[in-house]
Amino acid sequence: MNRTLIVQLAWRYLRGMRRANAVPLLSRISMVAIAVSSAAMIIVFSVFNGLEGFVKDLYRGFYPDIRVTAVRGKFFIADTSRLSAIRAITGVRAVTSVIEDNVIVNNVTNGEQKIAWLKGIDRNYFNVNDIKENIVGEDSVSTGNPQTCIAGAHILNELGNDVNNIFSMLEIWYGNAENTNFIADPLSAYRRLQVHPAGFFRISDEFDDKYILAPLSLVQTLFNEERHISSLELSVEPGREDEVRKALSGMLGTSYKIENRYQQNQTMFMVMQSEKWAIYAILVMVLLVASFNMVGALSVLVLEKQKDIAILRVMGAGRDTVRALFIAEGVLWSLIGCLAGFVVGAGFCLAQMKYGFISLGSSFLMDAYPVEMHLLDFVLVFITVVMVGILAAWYPASRAVRTDAPTLRAS
Repeated sequence: MNRTLIVQLAWRYLRGMRRANAVPLLSRISMVAIAVSSAAMIIVFSVFNGLEGFVKDLYRGFYPDIRVTAVRGKFFIADTSRLSAIRAITGVRAVTSVIEDNVIVNNVTNGEQKIAWLKGIDRNYFNVNDIKENIVGEDSVSTGNPQTCIAGAHILNELGNDVNNIFSMLEIWYGNAENTNFIADPLSAYRRLQVHPAGFFRISDEFDDKYILAPLSLVQTLFNEERHISSLELSVEPGREDEVRKALSGMLGTSYKIENRYQQNQTMFMVMQSEKWAIYAILVMVLLVASFNMVGALSVLVLEKQKDIAILRVMGAGRDTVRALFIAEGVLWSLIGCLAGFVVGAGFCLAQMKYGFISLGSSFLMDAYPVEMHLLDFVLVFITVVMVGILAAWYPASRAVRTDAPTLRAS
């Protein structure tokens, strides 16, 4: 008996469930349960996708597409010819040199101090890292008079500096490695740099309370590393990260570490993915529990269709055919519930994307939960629901083929 006939019979059983017995009610309950579970999976996955995309956008200001650092030591020499070769790699849009390290920073006027992370940047930095839209005030740093920097909003608030006051200065202190006797010469224990905060950025607490951006040449002088940098940061055309990384690896060898944005924040992204799959596992368990209704409904359907089974057996249908018929019935119920869930879940997500009716409140960086639907999520949920439908239908289908001596005699 061919598959087309099996599907036709399964569809006939579905359409014929209008009699006043338990099968139609149980089947509809099963479909609703599967629809709710499918919609929940789509909504949860879409919210996680939106949150992941939002976090990635936040991190674009300080974590480039690709970063090159030395395997050993903090700094390495910035070779001009090598920089030119890197810029010439297909897929590379921009390259910037950065030098960075921990420093002590204080307000010259009131003496307030804190620890910060100082980044020396060149003119290409804002072509590589997407941060300009988050800057208030001057969106560049200068080596002129006055020397200027851009600092995190929390740093300036804590120290009491004012970007609008030209006399408001930050003094940055960095350990002087050339001073080998701090007791005999304590004044030379630190090298110092004074800069005016001409602008500030507001991204998230993680960055606003940590980073200060200053001209590369000034920071190199402060660190006493005039020819050295900490890293090369690259902006790459979408989809070409792996290609560029391979080219860089062949050019630079094993002395340098080449990381994409995921590798620079591996722990954070692993946690986000783990949370997503943990929620998926929980929803699959809910779907399995919901499928118990299907087991009961199909079991009742098997009892009701004893005469149909007998007819099929007389016509030459084997055990595998009978089993396939009731498994197809279970899959059909699952598919109807799944498609209904897709409509509900996608409709909810589209409404949230357009109207943002589920708000996060004014204390968050976004007004409403971000939502981003991916085709692969729909495919995963579809496969999951089909597999659960097959599992739920297997026991009733096995009972159908174990029926002893089916008969056409009226009971």
